[in-house]
Parts: sequence; structure tokens; C-alpha cells
Amino acid sequence: MTSTLFTNIGELATNDPGAEDLLGLVEDAALVVEGGRVAWVGRAADAPAADEAVDLGGRAVLPGFVDSHSHLVFAGDRAQEFAARMAGESYAAGGIRTTVAATRAATDEQLTSHVARLVEEMRRQGTTTVEIKSGYGLSVRDEARSLAVARQFTEETTFLGAHVVPEGTTPEEYVALVTGPMLEAAAPYARWIDVFCERGAFDADQARAVLEAGAAHGLRGRLHANQLGPGPGVRLAAELGLVAVDHCTYLDDADVDALRDAGTIATLLPGVEFSTRQPYPDARRLLDAGVRVALASDCNPGSCFTSSLPLCIALAVRDMGMTPAEAVHAATFRGAEALDRDDVGALVPGRRADLMVLDAPTHVHLAYRPGVPLVRGVWVAGRPV
Repeated sequence: MTSTLFTNIGELATNDPGAEDLLGLVEDAALVVEGGRVAWVGRAADAPAADEAVDLGGRAVLPGFVDSHSHLVFAGDRAQEFAARMAGESYAAGGIRTTVAATRAATDEQLTSHVARLVEEMRRQGTTTVEIKSGYGLSVRDEARSLAVARQFTEETTFLGAHVVPEGTTPEEYVALVTGPMLEAAAPYARWIDVFCERGAFDADQARAVLEAGAAHGLRGRLHANQLGPGPGVRLAAELGLVAVDHCTYLDDADVDALRDAGTIATLLPGVEFSTRQPYPDARRLLDAGVRVALASDCNPGSCFTSSLPLCIALAVRDMGMTPAEAVHAATFRGAEALDRDDVGALVPGRRADLMVLDAPTHVHLAYRPGVPLVRGVWVAGRPV
């Protein structure tokens, strides 16, 4: 196997759990990659010999972003809905049905091409691992084919048949469909199962039924919860021991305590609040209470059509009380934990060599220079992409 030395790194964020600081920062650093994995990390002056070398010119190096929440399989456009919100209309989950109609009408080739474009867009901004949900098919055929499309791009695929109740059916009828024929068709293409536990979508009992049915098919549970207002979803996620629960915008003290006690990660999605003008989640409150916090994009055509984790980091620092180090850690190491992955999200020996090079001297520039395309290069398993 060929080994590669990445050297002349001004600041290397390793996310080493044993380091004294959160990001495990090493200055004047180098790392060696062999067989697609990190083989050595340390000061450049101590670096071992390698078959080839890449001089990074004093730039900062970070682990690739791990985006643990996205909805990339869809067709159509909801720009007018966004414009209406900016003119003062409130966000409601009903707009999902607009995308469902367009997605059902699209061919597999059209959906695949669209996902490929968004995944490449993410990669240019430093994302090397992405979770992709279904949820815009809401029929047996369209949920299964959405997941088959997603599986071409990632192993982290999530069945979200329980997104909203489609027109022409009752919630009871639709839950029976989701937990029966739809789950049977979708399960071969999915690792996770998710529910939108929210007013206007599914209540706690319905969410529990969907998650239990998914578990019987070997799918791990996830939840959208407490996005549009207070609700039971966060405490349900904690009760069920889910690895993560997403949105967490409206929390009371009992919700926060439940997350901490269960060890469930709160995945925050600040791009949603940017796009919907809702209040931002209080990340500082969660962190100070001992809750693990991840950041993800929630890239989708309705409530948040951004693929940019650098933007989410900047918003988390500016409006959610996170430090730059906490936000970067949340978008890398915690994102990996939210997907129950121990092979990505850090640059330590044994982990996959997924990394980004910033055209900046430090990770702080991701929040310090919002909107600037700072990602100079991206490597996945040690190969440039």
C-alpha cells in the first residue's frame, strides 16, 4: 500500500477524544495516510517517511463534515413558498405535499441526477459523509425507489414514510401502510427509520408504533421532534434510547434532562430557523446541561434548502451560543456519533482518512468569514475528490 504524508499543516483538528482541548488541535502538524486510513498524526518535525508527500502550505485541516440529517431525494421547487415566508407567512408542514407530487412524477434518472448534484455540492463544502432520507414519495413504490436512489450515494439511508399523512387517507390507515407494505418494500434499502413527530404530522403513539415496526425489521430509530412547538417527541426519543433526535427547537427543562440522562444526541439544524424565521435552538443551554449536540444541514426543498455545513456552523456560533470549536466538533465528531459511526468524524489513527483543507489558518475562519468558500480541497479515504 502506498503511504501519503500530508505536511506543513498550520492547524490540524483531530477530534482526538483523549486530547485536552475539544478539537484535539495540533499546530505545525502532519498526518500519514495508508490504505485509506489515518496511520499517524503529530508534529511535522516528527513525521515518519512516506511514499509521497502533499505540502498544504500552512493551511488548516479538519475532519470531513458528517451531515447526519438531509432530504435529498426530491423533485420540484418551492422558492415561492420561501418568498411567501420572507413576506411574513408562517411555516407549516403542509408544503411537503407539493414536493410529494413532483417527486412521484419524476423518473428514477431525474431523481438520481438531482441527488448527485446535491451530494457534489455538499462535498465541495467539506461534507464527506451524508445521511439521506426518503419521505417525499409517501407510497409503497415511491418510498422504496427513493431509498434505492439514496443508497447509490450513501450507506446512511433513512426510511421516512411517516413524514406527513398524504391526502385521501386517514392517519390510522396511513400508519398501517407505513408499518406494513411500505416498510416491507423500503427496509432492504434503509439503515434507519424516522418519524416526523409534530403537530400536523404524527403523534407520540403513532411515532412509537412506526419505530417499533422498524426495529422489528432491523432498522435503527430516529425522530424529527419539537421543531414547530413543544411536544412529546424529544422525551419519546430519550425513553426509547434513540441515538439522536433532530430539531429540538422548543425544549422545556424536562426535555433537556431527558436528553442528558438518556445520552441521546440533540441534532440541531440552524439552517431551518434561518429559512423559516423561527427561534434558533439554544445550543448553549444543552451543552451546559451536559447534552451532546450535533449540527446537520437538513437540506430539503421546503424548510431549508441549503447544503452548507459551513453556513450552519456560522449560524450556530452567531445565534445559538456555540464557540467555533464546539460548532466544528458538532458538525464532525458528534455528527458521526449521531449516525453511530466510529470510523469517520476524527483524524486519529485507524479512522478513515476523510479530511478537508481550508484556505485559512484556523477552523475559526468558518464562522469568522461566513459565506466565503474556504474549502480548498477534500479527500475521502485518503483520495482527493
